[in-house]
Amino acid sequence: MAPLPKKKYPKARQGKRRSHLAKSPAATIECSRCHSIKLSHTVCQTCGTYDGREVIEIKSKQKKKK
Repeated sequence: MAPLPKKKYPKARQGKRRSHLAKSPAATIECSRCHSIKLSHTVCQTCGTYDGREVIEIKSKQKKKK
């Protein structure tokens, strides 16, 4: 059987020990072409450009006729 601590550790000490585990928000930038927010170093989902050139073709949403 493993040894057990004599006293309960405070939650503040536990928080200090785990302070580096907090998540940081993702790095977002503004697209230079359409000015929408996108993740850095990725293709823009709105216009399909990356580094000033069109990489993928975005299909526009067509309205359904009734």
